[in-house]
Amino acid sequence: MAEPEFLIVADAVVRGVAADGTAEIERYAAIRVAGGAIAEIGPAATLTAAWPGLPVEGGRGLVAIPGLVNGHHHFGLTPLMLGVPLAPLELWLPQFRGMRGVGARLDTLYSAIEMLETGTTTVQHIQGGLSGPEEGWDRIVDPVVEAYREIGMRVSWSFMIRDRNQLTYEDDETFLARLPEDVAAHFGAQTRAALAPIGRHMAFFEAAAARWRERDPDRVRLQLAPANLHWCTDDTLTAIFDTARRNGAKVHMHLIETERQAAFARRHTGRSAVGHLAALGCLGPDVTLGHGIWTSPDDLDLLAEHRCRICHNASSGLRLASGIAPVTEMQRRGIPVALGIDQSNIDDDRDMFTEMRLVHALHRQASMFGHRPSPAEVFAMATEHGAATTGFEGRIGRLDPGRAADVVTVDWASVTRPYVEPETPLVDALVLRSRKGMVRGVFVGGREVVRDGRCTLVDREAVHAEIAERLSRPPTAAEIRAKEMVSRLMPHLEAWFRAHPDHGDVRPYRYNAMADR
Repeated sequence: MAEPEFLIVADAVVRGVAADGTAEIERYAAIRVAGGAIAEIGPAATLTAAWPGLPVEGGRGLVAIPGLVNGHHHFGLTPLMLGVPLAPLELWLPQFRGMRGVGARLDTLYSAIEMLETGTTTVQHIQGGLSGPEEGWDRIVDPVVEAYREIGMRVSWSFMIRDRNQLTYEDDETFLARLPEDVAAHFGAQTRAALAPIGRHMAFFEAAAARWRERDPDRVRLQLAPANLHWCTDDTLTAIFDTARRNGAKVHMHLIETERQAAFARRHTGRSAVGHLAALGCLGPDVTLGHGIWTSPDDLDLLAEHRCRICHNASSGLRLASGIAPVTEMQRRGIPVALGIDQSNIDDDRDMFTEMRLVHALHRQASMFGHRPSPAEVFAMATEHGAATTGFEGRIGRLDPGRAADVVTVDWASVTRPYVEPETPLVDALVLRSRKGMVRGVFVGGREVVRDGRCTLVDREAVHAEIAERLSRPPTAAEIRAKEMVSRLMPHLEAWFRAHPDHGDVRPYRYNAMADR
């Protein structure tokens, strides 16, 4: 349901970023919203005079920007909150199997509140995967999507698909056979529960996508998410990409997040991971690769040739010791780069402005005249480039007539306090001086979802209180056993990885595949 027709007035409206990397800004302007879309943008004095009967939102002292897009997100309560310390990815993910939960609705709302109240209006939500009886799979997707609808966000939902090597980089049954019998039985049941034939996974996707197209075609998209090359056999990858093409769906695939993953591809396919996807016919303009940290120059040439996109998750690469993606090389080849927060950013929350500041600082390479992403280019990553990965391209990511009225207003005094020279580019100040609490209002499809910095459709304190109450209860017997099994598993995992070292252990400060060139 859209808000009635109204105006949003601001000292400046950042419409987007032009192809030459400059910000497109209207000074003291108004946005007329009608039917959930932007009807027109023009001088505030002109539009308020032309539409004297319309309600006016915003006002002086505010800057209006497009809603931000978190292009890569998994779940709500962070692993750190739930007792899982940061570690390299391969020793971090297995510990999720011992975490407690609060249910899909509360978990989703927790991070959705963080996103909305910091200006993110659209999220690419990548579910961990489907498991258990197929008649229960709808209960994996629907509560998550409904929680985003409840709070007023747009969501592109997908589920990760794995059919091999879920615990290490070798066959699961081979690894499980070396574990104590009860530990092997516990984790064997989990890994086997995710192994429904790929045809049934694809049938579920097609049915769920059709159902949600009918229920909410404006705010919900579904896409496919093969988990990673080492987690998917070639037959599974081929089936997924064939299904995507047949349904006009996008694909968001984790790829070469760590150097171990890059080494696996070379060892098992004789090619790079990107090269192998190209050989399978799996690259194209509807494909986004999450992370891409260990892409080589040849990989990037292939991705540019096939017009793929990359979703850069800077905080994740640093926090999990995965590395730093070669973003400037991606830009040099014209590869569109989106931004994602992955599990959480360096503040252990979901503030996209924090992520933008990190990205800007991280890629300021030590050369006098070499290319470095400008604040405006980073802003485009968090808006229009992110929008293009979600299935909402052309609808969101910019403030233009005909697009959805996904608008964020920012308190400019909090950005510029105590003083910023007028000559300072507005988007430079916005990205580099962003502050917690500066977002004042958020509209999604013309519907007000944040007022005075607080969600309007969900009670933040009530959600937090319910989460605290649930997790304060004594753990159940099943939760205690899950944590115990993880504790017993971890020494075996560590021993496996010590016996199969990656190629970066003895050379310090190596961040990506460009380091030796």
